[in-house]
Amino acid sequence: MHQNETDRIDEFIDSLHHLSPLTRKAYRRDLNVLTEFCDLETIEYWRELDGRRLRGFVAWRHRRGIGGRSLQRNLSAIRAFYRFLLEAGVVSLNPAQGIFPPKSPRHLPRVLDADQTARLVEIREDDVLAIRDKAILELMYSSGLRLAEVVGLNRANLDLADAIVTVTGKGRKTRSVPIGRHAISALKQWLKSRQGLVSDDETAVFVSRRGKRIAPRTIQLRLKQWAIRQGLSCHVHPHMLRHSFASHLLESSGDLRAVQELLGHADISTTQVYTHLDFQHLARVYDDAHPRAKRKKADF
Repeated sequence: MHQNETDRIDEFIDSLHHLSPLTRKAYRRDLNVLTEFCDLETIEYWRELDGRRLRGFVAWRHRRGIGGRSLQRNLSAIRAFYRFLLEAGVVSLNPAQGIFPPKSPRHLPRVLDADQTARLVEIREDDVLAIRDKAILELMYSSGLRLAEVVGLNRANLDLADAIVTVTGKGRKTRSVPIGRHAISALKQWLKSRQGLVSDDETAVFVSRRGKRIAPRTIQLRLKQWAIRQGLSCHVHPHMLRHSFASHLLESSGDLRAVQELLGHADISTTQVYTHLDFQHLARVYDDAHPRAKRKKADF
């Protein structure tokens, strides 16, 4: 593909200033893979990529072990890119329109049970980083926040008096979520300790030892370390706390719509995955408790 054609990707990415840096990076990665495919197929210009060839791209990616969800994201990036090219008058059609990836089996998210979660957040050390980490874990579990939402949280977003945190989630959508009393207590302790690390103009709630906004990778690594130190046998990642929040809340309340609002899901079908987790829990209780739940082996 000619250089001036690949330059279109740079122009497109520059136009996505309303999206998060992570989303822009993912779009560029997806379009770079598409460029690699075009080079292999000797497709010289973006206008030469039609629906038949794009289906070939999807099949090519699928043969390389790329799952349905990743292919769906690939196609979303391509659709957005071609909308940009259409507006610029570079192409006359969007080849990604009406093309869908193969379906992947839906995997249920892994969650911690209530006892495991309580053990994880019961951090008793009192050094500044331990105090910070406890506040992060309590807040993520209390309010079901995404990793990016925690990292991007500013001091002005916290209203501890009214027990509310306001976050900006996917698609730049803002939502307000309640904060539990344990999280409020941990946050108050952290905000006192934070004063000794930050300058007056630092807006981030969670900062590193150097007083700058904490990096996502730092939270991932610290959470992994705490899970080991607190005696959890499974691998724990930040999104597992969000899954646990949703599963435990739905298990207790049965209110799917409320959980959808708290998680900030645009589509309730995304939230419905937690109903399967809830059913699994009920099935285990049934198997353990009901006298006729399991068949006895025949005595021949």
